[in-house]
Amino acid sequence: MLVQRSSSQFFGRCRIYRGRSPWSRHFTTPDLLEKPYYVTSPIFYVNAAPHIGHLYTLVLTDVFKRFHVLKGKKAILCTGTDEHGMKIQQAALKAGQDIRAFCDESYRSFEVLAKRADIRYDHFIRTSEPDHRFAVQHFWLMLQGRGYIYTSKHEGWYSVSDETFYPSSGIHLALDPSTGRKFMASQETGKEVEWTAEVNYHFRLSSLRDRLLQFYADHPDFVQPSTRMQDVVQQVTAGLSDLSISRPKERLSWGIPVPDDPSQTIYVWLDALINYLTKANYPFQIPGREHAAGWPADVHVIGKDIVRFHCIYWPAFLLALDLPLPKQIMTHAHWTLGHEKMSKSTGNAVNPFFALDRFGSDTMRFYLVRDGGMKDDRDYDNSYIVDRYKTLQGSLGNLVTRVIRGKGWDVRRAVEHGRFDQSPGGQQHLKILKNLPTSVDASMAQLQPGSALGDILKVVNQTNQYMQHASPWSLGARTDEHGRPKASIPVDLGRLDPIIYACAESIRICAILLQPVMPGRMKHVLDLLGVSEGRRMIRDATVGGDREYGTPMVDVGEGRRGVVFPPLTSEL
Repeated sequence: MLVQRSSSQFFGRCRIYRGRSPWSRHFTTPDLLEKPYYVTSPIFYVNAAPHIGHLYTLVLTDVFKRFHVLKGKKAILCTGTDEHGMKIQQAALKAGQDIRAFCDESYRSFEVLAKRADIRYDHFIRTSEPDHRFAVQHFWLMLQGRGYIYTSKHEGWYSVSDETFYPSSGIHLALDPSTGRKFMASQETGKEVEWTAEVNYHFRLSSLRDRLLQFYADHPDFVQPSTRMQDVVQQVTAGLSDLSISRPKERLSWGIPVPDDPSQTIYVWLDALINYLTKANYPFQIPGREHAAGWPADVHVIGKDIVRFHCIYWPAFLLALDLPLPKQIMTHAHWTLGHEKMSKSTGNAVNPFFALDRFGSDTMRFYLVRDGGMKDDRDYDNSYIVDRYKTLQGSLGNLVTRVIRGKGWDVRRAVEHGRFDQSPGGQQHLKILKNLPTSVDASMAQLQPGSALGDILKVVNQTNQYMQHASPWSLGARTDEHGRPKASIPVDLGRLDPIIYACAESIRICAILLQPVMPGRMKHVLDLLGVSEGRRMIRDATVGGDREYGTPMVDVGEGRRGVVFPPLTSEL
């Protein structure tokens, strides 16, 4: 039986803070300076194995985190698994397993994926953990105490797959082409829905419409890209209905119980969204250091299919409790296969572990960032990955090999002299190189890592063109067929060293800036250049920012041995 109780019954027992929000929006300057950069991925359902979309989201979050670490900031990355809800309950039943055992087994594949892809997460949350349960129940009671929760009968179309209700206007009759079965489905996602009527708790979402619209007006860059911000504003402007935020336990037993009402289970999306607060120490904050654990988040990285939950429901929940809202929400597009939507049911989902085994972590990270879509879906194909890899071999790989292994010059001597090529071509290249860190920083600030990567690759290509035109091999020491120097041909060091310095600086700066995308390969490049571990930060990525490198810290290799991008074992 569903019971409506006053939240005051619980406050003393749970010792829940009743005064002003522990996260006041009136920050002090010292507190602002202490706040770490906080980036999150969505938490992933454990009802099915990871797919390439999960890897894409994780890589984006990791690139943002690593970039801010390179800027000298403390940065926190939170990811994890969503282990509650009807779809998890049904998946465990189908597998013939106890639900807890099913989750304990299934979450590990996502944890392993993150580690295999070199994702440097700080928190891996599981919504079945006790600290999260406490945070969710505390949040519920705070909403209840402010009068945002009430009981009502709810009727509507519910999608177990999407874990949400849809209005009748968002439903249509669909046909399964493989079986001929007709069913009612969401127009938005195509997932099957069922008519449900039940008495449960509701959140007064409609009362927050005006506050949401004002927030969007004050923060026009809140959702990226801008087209999705416009969609969100249009949805809220059209009107909001109150939100069902619990399910009867007889229908959904696997989840967090409503405090002091075991007949109801908290709505999985309210439960899930609070994970971002749980790992920011909610509801335990030290006075004066409320932001030390990262909240408010600097950016939530999500797929476009969960925009409504993150960009409407989540801000509304936070506004109701006067908690700070995340600064931005980056919404990316999806990957298709053969220009068709990937789906577990059709068997065309890409296994990210197979991709990592075949191409390696850095290659996959590069491909996903370079080709991944923000506004529009992108098609996934192994041939595209091979093409991108070959481009890296011929551009950055070739440049590093030519400069580091060049027998007619001395990189260390060129760096010590520190003179940039004064020719028109050299000065033009100097200007381009000086502007690169600023353009990369601007693209990252705009949540456009693909654009930042494109700027870096453009400089790599321009450096290759510059080196080809400058032809340092015609100025360096010549050798005979036995590798002995030909003393009769003088070396023009005055022209040679500035050219080599320009090329070495280009490699060094580009490699530093590429570390968030390809951390392993760029470590090798910087080791080949002899750049010390302490000189690989963004502040060092300036022309003349390091005069100590030039002596390789690792074997430069010979032939294919030791190259930055070795040949692929297979191109199929």
